[in-house]
Amino acid sequence: MSAKNKNLSEHKAVTTAAASKYKIAIAVSEYNEAITFALRDGAIETLKKYGVKEKNIFVELVPGAYELPLAAKWLYEKKKADAVLALGCVIKGDTDHDIYINNAVSQALMNLSLQTKAPFLFGVVTPNTLQQAKDRAGGKHGNKGVECAVAALKMLELKEKL
Repeated sequence: MSAKNKNLSEHKAVTTAAASKYKIAIAVSEYNEAITFALRDGAIETLKKYGVKEKNIFVELVPGAYELPLAAKWLYEKKKADAVLALGCVIKGDTDHDIYINNAVSQALMNLSLQTKAPFLFGVVTPNTLQQAKDRAGGKHGNKGVECAVAALKMLELKEKL
């Protein structure tokens, strides 16, 4: 379902009892920081809401979205993270740069997930306009950072269950 018809922050409650022991890393792009920092704040608030200890949430900034996968890998390795959120915003412009960046980042994060067997979440907002980005960073469509935090917890819950 497209975000046009959905609030990204709406979700079923996460019920994992193990959240207090999870280590969650968050790589955040500085580019479009008005958007990405709102994603970061939503993710952190959600993780804490479901029991992740603040001392177990590790946040690092990177220059742009393209740098997210490498930073995510470093965070995973150095912090021994159970899951990594990669938060960014690539707004469509006059060229196809957004297609190349978004594809590269999403593929790299998927590869990291499969290689490490840990969730690496694609929290990159990929709007056509700044307004669409705002709508997905705490606006009328919720907050993609919240969505990524919930997805990370649900994936860790699934891993424990299996």
